[in-house]
Amino acid sequence: MKKLGINTQCVHVGEVKDQQFKGAVSPVYMSTSYAFDEVDIKRYPRYYNTPNQEALCKKIAVLEHTEDAMIFSSGMAAISTSMMAFLKPGDHVIVQQVIYGGTYNFIVKEFEKFNIEYSFTESHVISDFEELIQENTKIIYVETPSNPLLSLTDIKAIAGLAKSNGIMTMIDNTFASPINQNPYDFGIDIVIHSATKYMGGHSDISAGAVAASKEHIEAIWQTGINLGGNLSDFMVWMLERSLKTLNLRVKEQTKNAQIMAEYFEQSNDIDKVYYPGLESHSDHELAKKQMKGFGAMLSFELKDEIDPMEFQRALQLIKPSMSLAGLESTTVSPAQTTHALLSEEERLERRIKNGLIRFSVGIEEPEDLIADIEQAIQKTIRITA
Repeated sequence: MKKLGINTQCVHVGEVKDQQFKGAVSPVYMSTSYAFDEVDIKRYPRYYNTPNQEALCKKIAVLEHTEDAMIFSSGMAAISTSMMAFLKPGDHVIVQQVIYGGTYNFIVKEFEKFNIEYSFTESHVISDFEELIQENTKIIYVETPSNPLLSLTDIKAIAGLAKSNGIMTMIDNTFASPINQNPYDFGIDIVIHSATKYMGGHSDISAGAVAASKEHIEAIWQTGINLGGNLSDFMVWMLERSLKTLNLRVKEQTKNAQIMAEYFEQSNDIDKVYYPGLESHSDHELAKKQMKGFGAMLSFELKDEIDPMEFQRALQLIKPSMSLAGLESTTVSPAQTTHALLSEEERLERRIKNGLIRFSVGIEEPEDLIADIEQAIQKTIRITA
């Protein structure tokens, strides 16, 4: 059988077949108790092996071009379980400087308890990672595009550097999604997602995902059954439903994001735009090499005289909202949300200004989004004048 197209993979791989009634969608198995005698597999939700869990993992693995996958109750459950599966006291981790604030907080607050060392790079260039390698370095962890500045890390170069030094690589691939980027193809060992975002896509699911080789997934599973970050079967079913439209949603959102980024770049009310699809972006050429699309996330800084919070309050269509990647367009202030646990000094070191706004572009018509932004800017200027 020939390789299936991406939309076909999204719809059909990892389905649970309804053998009894022949329904068109996967049945959901809500049981938390399964037979233990005369069965090939002893199933239990915390063992990540219920029928719905197993099926969904096949879909995620296919989309990320890996051998296997696991699903979790949140992106942070996926990140923390993956890291703790391979780390022990005395190990060292190299971490890209600008990453999701929750990941940063996990590392600086939890690693010390287990005597795990870590170093943050000065930037995302390969030489910064190379300089930090130690004899006890076990993992290099990156996020590209990064949250919230959309900077890119050279995936292939990181994978090559790590393999030549016997180091494992992990990547947060949430912002790109499997539609726009497949890091496993470039040599990355473990691909992690906050499935709450594009995989879920409807702002109604909290989940995480990890895709890797069978060997690495087995190691993560051994830790996962102890930490207990499994996802309920109803939410697994919801996530499988959402993944059926992943390609359609992300392609439309990515197209809209390019239009919005170009609009922001020409606007006299915007100081700076961060989007890898712009030729002015410092990592644009790298983005063309390792991404199939430039994604649906961007960030921008308003002119100093435009109050960012008043601007967001004035929006009528776009929703100021904590999360991202839903069908609807949303904005958020990273300094007050995703990176609120950092001090102001730490945020500024990472170029995250108080006036930075992260924009998750939805599937609405771009002309409607532009009209909403322009009316909000004008209203804000009047309020602060």
